[in-house]
Amino acid sequence: MLMEATAVEESRVTARKDNDLTPIPLMELVTGFWGFKTLTAAIGLELFTHFSRRGPATCEAVCTVLRLERRPTDALLAACASLGLLEKSGDRYRNTALAEKFLVIGRPFYFGSFVRFSDQREYPAWHHIVDALRKNQPTAWDPEAQESPFIPQDPVMRDLFLEAMHSLSTFTAKVLGDTCDFTGYSRVLDVGGGSGAFLTELCRRHPHLSGTVFDLPHVCDIAQQKIAAAGMDHAVTTFTGDFHSDEPLPTGYDLILLSMILHNWDETTNRRILAKCHTALRPGGTVMVCELVLNPERTGPRSAALMGMNMLVLTDGGQNYSQTDYETWLTEAGFEEPSLIPLDAAGANAALVAVRS
Repeated sequence: MLMEATAVEESRVTARKDNDLTPIPLMELVTGFWGFKTLTAAIGLELFTHFSRRGPATCEAVCTVLRLERRPTDALLAACASLGLLEKSGDRYRNTALAEKFLVIGRPFYFGSFVRFSDQREYPAWHHIVDALRKNQPTAWDPEAQESPFIPQDPVMRDLFLEAMHSLSTFTAKVLGDTCDFTGYSRVLDVGGGSGAFLTELCRRHPHLSGTVFDLPHVCDIAQQKIAAAGMDHAVTTFTGDFHSDEPLPTGYDLILLSMILHNWDETTNRRILAKCHTALRPGGTVMVCELVLNPERTGPRSAALMGMNMLVLTDGGQNYSQTDYETWLTEAGFEEPSLIPLDAAGANAALVAVRS
């Protein structure tokens, strides 16, 4: 009888839990794009730039500036306020600190390029995510028509991608520079260093460091401009090359940084890159991999797991890898004692550090 009573009570508890379930979490997932597309619309209309230049404004004033009727203007302002991008005092709206710092055209850390890149390149490709899953091929570009998604002839990649990554990389680098100990290093090679955001921030925070961005010629041209504009060309230089085809990588560095690079490529390519890093470093030199890393169980965190889905539509072999993957590759490439340093940054949640044997 006791066992029967226990079973009945467990059944009741289960029933209560089932009754407590609602579709709210699913609704939040399904409507997630509403917020994103509201942001893209506001960026396209230069809403936050107008507020920054003109100051607080009423809905009627915004109608005039944006040349919109009241109904859509009111909906846009209310939505942006709900997203934490605008705040309202009386009948006037103005930018929040977040929007003022990151969403105003011309600001040093303008994030609008990332929004526009996501809208123009990633969002349309996600409409065909089932095709990407079934065919194991990207939907953002055609692998049969071009060698990689990073060709300079692609106007979206040329005009938006590096700008999109600059703000994201800058603030990820700030967290990396404040979290990791760089006192034992002097010269850093940033392989695939893009606009130079990582080295600019690392060398600014640690003046004893100097560094080199190693990337394709058209990328280095942009990096030189960004580095000079930041006043860091005394510490950061560029070196043109291709980390896929060049043998060996530039030498003479005690730290090689792979900042948000390896998720773009398949395992074979990543092992080859790490082997090149091992060859380029002297014994005692260090490699640092900065990425959104999956946990060993491959169940999260969400940012890393969903970035892996994004790689399906954007690349022909990339994915987000686990801590176990990176530690295995580093060890088998000849590095010793790989360790994971947690990061709380938009572009990376961890840095994996290992020393060349």
